[in-house]
Amino acid sequence: MELVIRNEYDPLLASTIMALATPELPQHFSRLVKHLTAFDNLIIIAYHGEQRPMVLYREYTDPVVYLPMDSQYLGGAYLLDPFYREHLRGGVEGIRRLMDVAPDHFRRTHYYKNYYQQTTLLDEIAIFTSLTEGVTLTACLGRDRSSGKPFNKREREAVEQHAITLAGLMKKHWQDYRPQDAMKAAPAPLEERLQGVLKQEHRIRLSPRQAEVALFILRGHSSLSISLHLGVSLQTVKVFRRQLYAKCSISSQAELFALLMPLFARLTASE
Repeated sequence: MELVIRNEYDPLLASTIMALATPELPQHFSRLVKHLTAFDNLIIIAYHGEQRPMVLYREYTDPVVYLPMDSQYLGGAYLLDPFYREHLRGGVEGIRRLMDVAPDHFRRTHYYKNYYQQTTLLDEIAIFTSLTEGVTLTACLGRDRSSGKPFNKREREAVEQHAITLAGLMKKHWQDYRPQDAMKAAPAPLEERLQGVLKQEHRIRLSPRQAEVALFILRGHSSLSISLHLGVSLQTVKVFRRQLYAKCSISSQAELFALLMPLFARLTASE
């Protein structure tokens, strides 16, 4: 069986290499990956700094999976995405599973309940490679309602075993890719942008730390997780949360999501 798999893989790899620098590469890449692990959808995204990401390729079994992509994800929801946060770490290579890198309360977030579940996605694995400094390519393999089941351990390991090759193919094919806004100055930190739009839209004045805590909450971090990231006590985080809620005249995490999520289109850094 191992020999059969290898004999089928090698011609697919050869044809993918031959398709490098041609418009057909993404389709060949897709067939190669699908030979390793069946998926319902595939999207290749270029992240560049804190600018709005660029979709380079997408395919799907059920079109509903990408219906919210252009309006919601690229419209600002990507700022809360765990894969985007991985990109911001810099120099990330290899395989990442969404739920392995997501914060501990990710499934409680507005992003998860009102964007991610809308896509019907059940599981996502991403192949990461750094193209240049500040530019990350990800090929996200998804399972949605089409198959109705997440990737199992064997399927994840099959992709992971070939991660170097797959990342290398992506890097080689898109080696000349340059974002349209590559020459733009780096935007202000996200916390500052959130402070500015809250002040402008709602006359709410948050301190830098309160804005930072608000973003941690939106991404799905518990108070304990926030305390570990900020290097402060759990009690201090609870004080920050109380202050944040008081300034926003709210009393729950759900109200915080309802207040801030509509503003995220104003926080994107592509304009």
